[in-house]
Amino acid sequence: MIPPSELICFGTAVLASLGVPEPDARLVADSLVTADAWGHPSHGMLRLEWYAARLRSGVMRAVTDVATVVDGGAVALLDGRDGVGQVVTAYAARDAVRRAGEHGVGVVAVRNGNHFGTAAYFTRMIAAEGCVALLTTNGSPAMAPWGGREKSVGANPWSIAAPGGRRGPVVLDLANTTVARGKVYAALERGEPIPGGWAQAADGSPTTDPRQAVDGLILPMAGHKGYGIAFMMDVLSGVLTGSSYATGVTGPYVPDRRSGCGHLLLALRVDAVAEPGDYARRLDDLIDRTKAVPLAPGFDEIFYPGEIEDRNAARTGVGLPGRTLRGLARLADECAIDRPAWMEAA
Repeated sequence: MIPPSELICFGTAVLASLGVPEPDARLVADSLVTADAWGHPSHGMLRLEWYAARLRSGVMRAVTDVATVVDGGAVALLDGRDGVGQVVTAYAARDAVRRAGEHGVGVVAVRNGNHFGTAAYFTRMIAAEGCVALLTTNGSPAMAPWGGREKSVGANPWSIAAPGGRRGPVVLDLANTTVARGKVYAALERGEPIPGGWAQAADGSPTTDPRQAVDGLILPMAGHKGYGIAFMMDVLSGVLTGSSYATGVTGPYVPDRRSGCGHLLLALRVDAVAEPGDYARRLDDLIDRTKAVPLAPGFDEIFYPGEIEDRNAARTGVGLPGRTLRGLARLADECAIDRPAWMEAA
């Protein structure tokens, strides 16, 4: 197991060597390592090579310069100008919180962003400031529209986080596909098959081969319902913001095409609509009632959204697949960074 602090230092050094300012580089590295620590390697350090390739090609700008296009009090529209996704989104999250402080609610739309890792990283950031958070984004095509056989709809994930009581925040983060496409890439990194029901090959046949799944279709969650939610997230993130949408969005694994993705963030101050102490007690009661439900066969415990990630994050180290470690070793050599001891040991 690798200490998270050492992984963050390494990721920061890689990104800084490519021209990303040190504070921004550390933010990105922290977001990736946090995803690994939560148990979501699909959004973790395996993506660092992808980001490095996009920085080298120039489709993602190393120095992020966010512009305010519309300043409407509680509402704003920002242009990320193809900056680093995490940096753009953190800026938007802080702006949404600031506006919520003044108006009770802050809504910030973002155009021309980049992939930002896991959405919960930013909704948790907003929840820590006493606000309920909603974040939507769009991505490159992953699934076919319901009834179609060519992919044109992104997984288009979204996250909701609410400040917590005695247990901490309640956080939901999900894609509208049966599984986030990053989990397919994570299986590819591990050299493992994916479960049946996740994806189809390009010819429409079911597959458990992650490579065929990447080239084919990821299936929507809950059938037509998952497709419908994904479509609406593209409306909020792409159409409304003036960013790209549908097949116009490019994924982070493509090294030489601008992303064009958009986001929508909402921060609602809890004390603008509820007495904070009463809210915390009511949320604790909801969780207590939920966790007290009798268990179904095969289950040991009921979890509320975000609880598993919090438990995983309490561990002292992060494990990475061999393929991911080899990719990080390549980055160390390419960026003229000394390989850390944990990399050599692997």
